[in-house]
Amino acid sequence: MALDQEFDEEELGETEGKEMTFIDHLEELRWHIIRSLAAILVFTIAAWIYRDFIFGDIVLGPSKSTFWTNRVLCKVADLTHIDGLCFTQANFILQSREVSGQFMMAMTQSVIVGLLFAFPYFFWEIWRFIRPGLKTTEKKAARGAVFWVSLLFFMGVFFGYFVVAPMAINFLANFKLDESIQNQFDINDYISLLSMLTLACGLTFQLPMISFVLSQVGILTPGFMREYRKHALIVILIVAAIITPSPDVISQLLVATPLFGLYEISIWVSASVNRRKEKELL
Repeated sequence: MALDQEFDEEELGETEGKEMTFIDHLEELRWHIIRSLAAILVFTIAAWIYRDFIFGDIVLGPSKSTFWTNRVLCKVADLTHIDGLCFTQANFILQSREVSGQFMMAMTQSVIVGLLFAFPYFFWEIWRFIRPGLKTTEKKAARGAVFWVSLLFFMGVFFGYFVVAPMAINFLANFKLDESIQNQFDINDYISLLSMLTLACGLTFQLPMISFVLSQVGILTPGFMREYRKHALIVILIVAAIITPSPDVISQLLVATPLFGLYEISIWVSASVNRRKEKELL
């Protein structure tokens, strides 16, 4: 918050009375992108240095029965008598079938970790480029955007990593057409699945910020969202069923409940924006 306010004052002092050409804008954007890529590179190098810990304990974590979420799900399975929730052993083998497979995996996971940890700074750099073009009222309304976008993103990533990914891996690893068929997964497919689920949840958790932006420009209203609340619930249940292939209802509810909560928060955000806009017109 304070960082945004300090930057506003600095930005106004630097750009007041100065017109920038199209080439100047491109040059400024170029430096914002360069600094963002530099931050990603720094975190990527750090992830490469600690690749053994990141890969062995974090990336492969959801595939182990000792993973925190899997232990909690086993306790829930005991209470609900739904055996499918408990992940007692990994009924699959991860393998690399290419000469450069493990090296490329290490590179891939380092870049993904670099992107995740550099996301707040990356978004801040892009926001610094966009903000001078906003009106004063728009700057005030969007104050703290970097904080909230980053917070929601990491909440989504943690939700995807600790809730969605373990349940999806648990179901897919134990699903068999016949006991004679062994599950031997390519490690690249495993990493792709884990990355897709975590990043998708990180982006999905941006729903309140999307609601804020659309309400700010007048496209979305709280009345519209309340009117189509039942339709949204159906869509959320469908999305929960897709990203959690497990057929049990508890797994789907564990995913659908936070998503529906985000929808309700988005209604509140939209209503707050509308109330503020109405006060400004008075």
